[in-house]
Amino acid sequence: MSAETSGVEQDRAMLLDAEAKGGAAKLSVWLKLSGPGWLQSAITLGGGSLAGSLFLGMVAGYSMMWLQVLAMAFGVVMLGAIGYVTLSTGKRPFALINEHVNPVLGWSWALATLAANIVWCLPQFSLANAAVQQNLAPSLEGQTALICGVILCIAVGITMIYDSGGKGLRIYENSLRILVGLIVLSFFGVVLKLAFSGQLPFGAVFAGLIPDMSLLSQPASTFNEALAATGDFRTFWSDRIVGLQRDIMITAAATAVGINMTFLFPYSLLKKNWDRAFRGLSIFDLSTGMAIPFLVATGCVVIASANSFHATPAPGLLGETGADGQLVAADPGQKGQFESALVDRVVFEHPKEFAGLEGAAKTDKAKTYFESLSEGDRRLAAMLVKRDAKHLAQALTPLTGPFVANIVFGFGVLGMALSTITILMLISGFTFCEVFGFPQSGIYHRIGCLLPAIGVLGPFVWSGKVAFWLAVPTSVFGMALLPIAYFTFFLLMNNRAVLGDDLPKGGHRVMWNTLMGIACGLATIGAAWAIWDKSGWYGVGGVVALVGLALFVQMTSSSTAVPAVEGEA
Repeated sequence: MSAETSGVEQDRAMLLDAEAKGGAAKLSVWLKLSGPGWLQSAITLGGGSLAGSLFLGMVAGYSMMWLQVLAMAFGVVMLGAIGYVTLSTGKRPFALINEHVNPVLGWSWALATLAANIVWCLPQFSLANAAVQQNLAPSLEGQTALICGVILCIAVGITMIYDSGGKGLRIYENSLRILVGLIVLSFFGVVLKLAFSGQLPFGAVFAGLIPDMSLLSQPASTFNEALAATGDFRTFWSDRIVGLQRDIMITAAATAVGINMTFLFPYSLLKKNWDRAFRGLSIFDLSTGMAIPFLVATGCVVIASANSFHATPAPGLLGETGADGQLVAADPGQKGQFESALVDRVVFEHPKEFAGLEGAAKTDKAKTYFESLSEGDRRLAAMLVKRDAKHLAQALTPLTGPFVANIVFGFGVLGMALSTITILMLISGFTFCEVFGFPQSGIYHRIGCLLPAIGVLGPFVWSGKVAFWLAVPTSVFGMALLPIAYFTFFLLMNNRAVLGDDLPKGGHRVMWNTLMGIACGLATIGAAWAIWDKSGWYGVGGVVALVGLALFVQMTSSSTAVPAVEGEA
């Protein structure tokens, strides 16, 4: 018996003994044996979730505090179901799906995971590059190629030696944990300082924990006064705010639990040699190792961001003066966004005059109307400009001051981005080998790990735009893929051929199916909006083609799959 197997047997015996005793003994052992949930935390609490939380607070204030709580709660449900199937069968889900559900779903799940990994790497490089140039080393401004090259080399080097372990790797992992922990603790400290200084509106924060789906179709109520000041053009600005809110809602939900996490979790369980005795522990592990740290961290970031930026015009855009009586200088990037919004507002009022005009010609003509725009238009445009790394670090200034805020924020974002890039590469290597039947080591594993390296192009593709905002459109893409995983595991969880006697029965089955059904429904709503808004009928056609192919294979295959809700009640 190997040392690894012996250790698992000891853990199993310890777990069964503690469950027989119950209470504090059970809790103590569960805390001691937790593990895979913390690995999930490393990927979910990354640059994407940081950016999503910061923009959530900036655009919606405290009114969407509920969103990430809801997304994470149902993410835990689905990952819990994935863990239940994996630990009950001891088999790899990819093979189970292909054999017992539908190979179209199995391959779609795996290929969507690879696609999501590649796409999600794009904003990680942009975030890291922005943190270096705007927070840590402004002297390197314009050195994007050098910075991204160094980050890529570090990520690839760490990924290539990850399986070999060693002291250096442990130092790297612990350093990243410290950096990420530092930024989380800093935002937590900001919230505490706001609370003790009386600047935190507890009523608004707690009200924001109540789900409000109206935010999908109307602006947060805190914009009402500013919207009223725009007069006849309230509809234009209202639609603009709602569009931002929708994108950010999708981002926040998609970065809570992504499709690549559904691939990582079952294989991390199998790697630890856990089995059905560990099913309760796996759900506890998700709740304590993944959900709680994520919710505390993102909640604090939303609060700090809302307090600093929500419904607040970016400085320098409205001609205000500082304490010295001099005009406040506007950030060039924010000034460009501000003017772009005003151009759109002018075109909205005079569509016929701008028919056929594009680019500089349209902008130059629109600027001749700027003086006629109301103060309400200008003020709202200034509120909606997106903040980048150098601005978002200001959320920490109430606690640390501007210099330390830049250092803490910069290193924290860099650590989050680098950690996420490394894990995305590892998941890609594993997925690549799994779907093509290659060994989980050697040249094929390295090739798979390198697939997300294309994300290094993110800062160049997104050149001249707000780096942090790239996390939003890429997360919308990730949300569009999520229902593939959710519906696939809903079917597995109800498949008697797969689970046999472990198929949930009675009230447990009703509970699982109810919660999973809600999770699938919410994911589908989010995905449907993302697909329609970003790709229209082309996206709908793609979905119809995928569903049609799956149904065709189901009808013509000799698979042993059974209907989703067939079996014992």
